[in-house]
Amino acid sequence: MESEAIKSLLQQHFVSANIEVTIEGSHVNLLIISELFDGLTSLKRQQSVYGVLSESIANGEIHAVNMKTLTPQEVARTQSHG
Repeated sequence: MESEAIKSLLQQHFVSANIEVTIEGSHVNLLIISELFDGLTSLKRQQSVYGVLSESIANGEIHAVNMKTLTPQEVARTQSHG
């Protein structure tokens, strides 16, 4: 599965999110910055992303996923410290 197809799939669920997708071999790396993650634990955030990608993972189009899920506020705090 190509990075643009993955990004498009994620964008349908995480509307107005900033999504970056890179593919290294069979590994998909995701950075998703979304207001939808506000108030959610890391596990709940990852579960919401896996829910969107589950069919592509199940059918083998995506083999491994590494993700960072942040809110815009978390990004702002990170940038202000460094």
